[in-house]
Formats: sequence, structure tokens, C-alpha cells
Amino acid sequence: MRYRGRSMQFSNAARLLAAACLVAWPSAAIAETPDRLVLAIGGEPSEGYDPLLGWGRYGHPLFQSTLLSRNNALETVPDLATDWSLSEDRLIWTIRIRPDARFSDGTPLTAADVAFTFTEAARAGGALDLSVFVSAEALDDETLTITLSRPWITFTESFYTLGIVPAASYGPGYARNPVGSGPYRLVSWSEGEQLIVSRNPHYHGTTPAFETLVFLFTDESTSLAAARAGQVDLVAVPAALADAVPTGFTRHAVPSVDNRGITFPMQPPGETTAEGAPVGNPVTSDRAIRQAINLGVDRDILVDIALGGNGRPAQGPADGLPWSNPDAALPFDPEAAIARLDEAGWIPASDGIRMREGVRAEFPLNYPSSDSTRQMLALTVAELLLPLGIEATPRGISWDQITRIMHAEPVLFGWGSHSPLEIYSLYASAWAGVEYFNAGHFRSEDVDAHLDAAQAAESLEASYPHWQAAEWDGETGFGPRGEAGWAWLVNLDHVYFADACLDLGTPQIEPHGHGWPITANLAQWRWTCD
Repeated sequence: MRYRGRSMQFSNAARLLAAACLVAWPSAAIAETPDRLVLAIGGEPSEGYDPLLGWGRYGHPLFQSTLLSRNNALETVPDLATDWSLSEDRLIWTIRIRPDARFSDGTPLTAADVAFTFTEAARAGGALDLSVFVSAEALDDETLTITLSRPWITFTESFYTLGIVPAASYGPGYARNPVGSGPYRLVSWSEGEQLIVSRNPHYHGTTPAFETLVFLFTDESTSLAAARAGQVDLVAVPAALADAVPTGFTRHAVPSVDNRGITFPMQPPGETTAEGAPVGNPVTSDRAIRQAINLGVDRDILVDIALGGNGRPAQGPADGLPWSNPDAALPFDPEAAIARLDEAGWIPASDGIRMREGVRAEFPLNYPSSDSTRQMLALTVAELLLPLGIEATPRGISWDQITRIMHAEPVLFGWGSHSPLEIYSLYASAWAGVEYFNAGHFRSEDVDAHLDAAQAAESLEASYPHWQAAEWDGETGFGPRGEAGWAWLVNLDHVYFADACLDLGTPQIEPHGHGWPITANLAQWRWTCD
């Protein structure tokens, strides 16, 4: 068998596996052409490819263009916008867009389409933070203004993530048949199986080297088996399998700000959400428990065991980024954790698990059952907490189940963004219980004041001290030294196996894994073999 210019020799078992893959996947997904890539790098978005509903929020939207972009060093570079400025009162953005942009159907992209996109996105109320949006107005084909209700420095994040849609044709069904001005256009989508895309002939940016991309929606084990059988060119692999590099592939460990942590329900039990879901937990509502967990979990062990060394310890939601505060961290100190629990009146029972006023220091530690990395983290954390006298029971459940219990039971979540907006969404009182944001109902007037000051800053750089103070201001904060609303555990390396002939260029430090962030530098990808 000849595959992308190299000879592949298969054992009998591999031949059988390849045959099984041929049966399981449509033939288009594995057809061999010089300018086709087959990728198994994550799941499909449940709501489709509509930016107004959140598609592209954590990565390159692929089908659509955005006003701004970030290069490999996370520096701002233009995409559709050629100039952008904020008024002195920080309420009005004036934006000029490039005159040569066209949608994949050949129609021009104008300022009216940008204004329409922001207006409709605010009305849709999806995963984007457009709460301060008032209006967008096209002044001419290349100029628009966006008016805000109050200064809100992280509004600029929508310039990087909100893909622009056509005002003339956007409507029901767009999510499954998107029209945009990005580098690729959708050819076909077999939900749960594969997505086929081809180059957009009207794209204004650098033309990608590959005419066709095929995304396979397979689970972790099937994706890796497909790589071993020579059926894919690029596959994302969980940390536990990161050393099992197939013959003919190279391993790429991409640093990320994609973190994993435990969100704690902050309130005592008794309340419910508007939908009737329970709120509050009798154990994690105690600050001593939350701080003891932060003190008593050896994150180096988590990186070694759960990630196989493919990552680094985490102490906050934005470690290493300019808006994080390293002074908020607590060192690994199990003796201090035990002392903290003793002082708070949590006394070990005969079986070693602590109790206070009839409440046992136990809780389920929930994680999505489809995620092997979170499963390993949950299992390891549970073992590390037992010597403290805290019993966490790992429980793999569905996302539907998680949405019903996440305000009342700890959940092992994943976040990670190139914007401080994520800090606001996780800790602002106003966002308590909004979708997956602030699932633990964290509330602090002091933290809210710092977050509001950050949002009102005159520039993103001027906001950094306020975000840092929200995490720890010397007396309180959302971080481990303060209210300890989370126990952040690890920052992942995103591990990929790429065909040895595929040059991926220089990837970004990646955000959370939704949206295929590896494709952000797609224009740099090259096939290096004859």
C-alpha cells in the first residue's frame, strides 16, 4: 500500500483493522489525493457551525473570518479589520474593514454584515459575552461603529472569536450549512461521522496548501487505531496514550492554557435554580475544606500519573498569562491542610474520614465519562485526598447529568482562554449559574469590585492589576489563599500524532480544546514528502 509518498507495511492484524475502518467510515474520508488531509482531532459542535451560538469561541472558526486574529506569539494581527479605535469615554468602537473580503458564495462582505453579525449575536444570547452591546451601525461599506452601554474592556474578545455571517442569507439552517469568508467552506457533514471541507476560492488570506480536509468524529481509541492503520494524517490523543506513537508519525506536544480543575459549590444546600436544580453542598461550602484540598493535592503527582508528564501544575485559571497573580497560589503542604481541617472542627472518625456536626467530609467527584484524562485525574485526586480525611468518589456521568448536579456537587471541569473574560465568567456573582459559567455560585463583593474595575480600565494592559487583585489582593480573592472557589489542578499539553510528512509550522499556545485550536495556523501547514 502506498500512502502519501511513503511505503506502508501492515501486519495481518493491521490489515484487518484497516478493513474495519474502511467499513466504518465513508470512502470519501480515506480517499488518497495529494492535497487532502484526514484529521481526527476532536468532536463536533452539538449546535453546529454558527458563530452566533458560540462556534469558534475557543479556536479558529474555519468557515468564517473574524475582525482580528492572534499570531503564533498571541500578538494581535488584522483579519477583516484594517483599523480599530475606542472613543475616549470607552463606549464606541470605530472599525474599518478590508474592501476585498468576500463570502464563500462570492458575495461581498461589507460593514453591514459585521453590524448584522454583532446585532444578531447579542440577540441570540449564546456563549458570547455581548451583555454590554447596545448597537452596531454601518456608516459605509467599509466602516462601522459599535456602541456599548458601559466600558467593558473584554468586549474586544469578540473581535477575535465572533465569525462574521452574511446578513442577506443568514437564517434557520445556517449552523449546518454555513457561509463565511474563512479559508474553507463546508462540502458535507454526516453528523456523528465526518465533516468534509474544501478551500474557499474567495478567501482573502493566505491560501492553505490543502484543498480538502476531512474531520473524523471518532472516540479516542478509534482515532488512535486509525492512525496506526494509516487512515489519518493527524490525530489528537489523550495524555495517557501520548507515548504510543504509531510508526510513520511524529509526536507534537503543544503547550496550552487548557486547564483542569474542580469547581466547588460555594453555598450551603437549600436553594434551587430557576429550573429546579439543587444549589449548594454541606461540605464544599466550608472554606476550610476548599483550602485544605488546594493545600493537600500534590499537583506534580497529577502531572506524572494522570498526564504522563504532558502538562504542568495549575494554581489558577490563567497561570502564566499577564492577568494572573502568582502570589495567590498555595504551596503543596499536607500538614497545613490537616491543621486547617483540625482548626475548623473536622474530626477524623473511626474510618479516617472526617466529620463535623454530623456531616461527613465526602462528596462525589463528577467528570464526563467520555474523557479518559479527567477520569484519571479524578481517580488520582481521590487517592490523594484520603490521607487528609476527605473522601471524594470519582463518578463518570453524561454531560446532561452534569448540568443537573453541577451547582450542588463538585465537577472536574476544563477551561482555558486567551482572554481574561474567562476569569470574569467563572467568578463574577452576576454569572452564577449561567450555563456552565460560575457553576459553584461563587459570590464575593470584594472580588466583584476588582472585576468591575478591570472591565472599566482604559486598556487591556491597564486592567491587568485589577484581575490580579481579584485573585488575591493581600486579604481576599477568588484564589486558593482567599475563598478558593476552585481547586485548579493541571494545565495540559495538547498532544497530537502527525504524519511524519506533515509540517504543522509553529502552533500557538492553545486555549481549551473545543473548536480544533491546532488549526489556528493552518496556513503554515505543508506536506514535505514527494
